[in-house]
Amino acid sequence: MIVDELLMFGDNDAPGNIGTNLADNQIDMSVVRDVGQGQPMYLVIRVTTTFVGATGTCNFRLRSDDTASIDPSTSTAHWESGAIAVADLAEGKTFVVALPIEGNAYEQYLGLQYVVATASFTAGGVDSYLTIDPPNTKFGGYADGAN
Repeated sequence: MIVDELLMFGDNDAPGNIGTNLADNQIDMSVVRDVGQGQPMYLVIRVTTTFVGATGTCNFRLRSDDTASIDPSTSTAHWESGAIAVADLAEGKTFVVALPIEGNAYEQYLGLQYVVATASFTAGGVDSYLTIDPPNTKFGGYADGAN
């Protein structure tokens, strides 16, 4: 699978400390806001380094805003994972989510936030990006459906 660098939010990002942390990169959608242009588009979050911490949780949130800083309180919500316990954030764990095509309109900048609660992580990293070809998707190789 090929990943477009311009569609990456983070490359082994470390969510880290308690609070709302923003992934390293935001996507400027100033020209085209029809995400995927008629094709399903997917958010992929893959744990690259196992999270370590006593009791921490992480909530991944896809947000858009009119500024690249993606303000936690005024940005537009598009998806969130809910609190995920540190025990469920082992290396290799992958989340694949179809982007909503209806609902809240996308603003100019799209970004991924990590909301760390309860306790900070001492280790942990994720890759996150948008794609039309998510991992572990089989598009061909099936037998023809003959009736």
